[in-house]
Amino acid sequence: MLPRRRLVAAARAVAQQECRALGLPLAFVSPRCQSHVQGSPPTRRFSHTGPRGSEHATEGGSQPPTPKKTIFSGIQPTGVLHLGNYFGAVRRWVELQEQGHNVIFSVVDLHSITLPQDPASLHSQILNMAASLIACGIDPARAVLFQQSRVSEHAQLNWVLGCLTTIARLGHLPQYKEKSAALKEVPLGLYVYPVLQAADILLYRATHVPVGEDQLQHIQLAAHLARVFNNKYGRTFRPPHSMVCDDATGRLRSLRQPTKKMSKSEADPKSRIELTDTPDQILEKLKKAVTDCTSAVYYDPETRPGVSNLMTIHSAIAGLSYDEIRAQCEGKDTGQYKLLVADVVIEHLRPIRQELTRLLEDKAHLVGLLDLGAARAKAIAASTWTEVRRKVGLSE
Repeated sequence: MLPRRRLVAAARAVAQQECRALGLPLAFVSPRCQSHVQGSPPTRRFSHTGPRGSEHATEGGSQPPTPKKTIFSGIQPTGVLHLGNYFGAVRRWVELQEQGHNVIFSVVDLHSITLPQDPASLHSQILNMAASLIACGIDPARAVLFQQSRVSEHAQLNWVLGCLTTIARLGHLPQYKEKSAALKEVPLGLYVYPVLQAADILLYRATHVPVGEDQLQHIQLAAHLARVFNNKYGRTFRPPHSMVCDDATGRLRSLRQPTKKMSKSEADPKSRIELTDTPDQILEKLKKAVTDCTSAVYYDPETRPGVSNLMTIHSAIAGLSYDEIRAQCEGKDTGQYKLLVADVVIEHLRPIRQELTRLLEDKAHLVGLLDLGAARAKAIAASTWTEVRRKVGLSE
């Protein structure tokens, strides 16, 4: 268990080590983040299963370890994390971190401005998202956690890849069609953001990218651009593989419209349970969750999407199968079941919400952690960009 002082010192040491390994100046680790090592009060403590990179073959001819994946994923800072984000993405990121993979997670603020944002609140949203990820279990001492715009190589590689991309290829992507349908004037950034997404991934030579089904074609684009670049300039990038969540927890439904996905952008806040919700708010939202007129509790996502969605939430938290939940709830109606699910959710989110509150009380510390993450990300990105510049002919 690490208090704040040792957590920041550990992250700083890793950043410096990575800079030295790549021959980069230690100036990448900014003086501001060094200051957070001194006099920092204790905060959240992280459980460690072992030092990063500790997986190695044991003596006696045991099998060699499975090669570690390099995993990249990002999340926009718009809105507040909800249960769908938590189960579909963040909890899986934590699992990958605990498995000892090389994990790189970014608060992708450049992606967020493809649609209008309030400049007065965007930076606070960035810090809130970083705090939320840490509160959920992302450990800045073992994962690279950083703010996308702090690493300029993302935008630079984006331009190079954009010069290898065709308009026709981008126009066929379903996310663009969906997001632009309601807009009178479509920003260029919305059209080309899959290229920036490809740059995000390839810059760190990621082997795997955890995504939802709606992002599969974007990962295919990243793999395509890796192959195009390699064919034109020589082998540089590894085409990344997608890691798709293939169970119902990755597709939690709206509490108000259970045929639709739970979303940060849905206008009705009662449609989702946010990690910052109080116990009273969680209880109220679940009591008003849309179900149906059948009182029995059983799983049938086709004809009973509302109740099935509640059972998915319950199963994800309690680790119970749908049959076990049905047996436990024999004799309960859906109204009583909603109260049971509320209790389970409240208890699960309580420590996360408490930790999030503590982290947001010291925003200077959060900025320091993001400084450290940016230094570690910059060390990797600068090495990749140097190679790209040379191969493209932008430098000797």
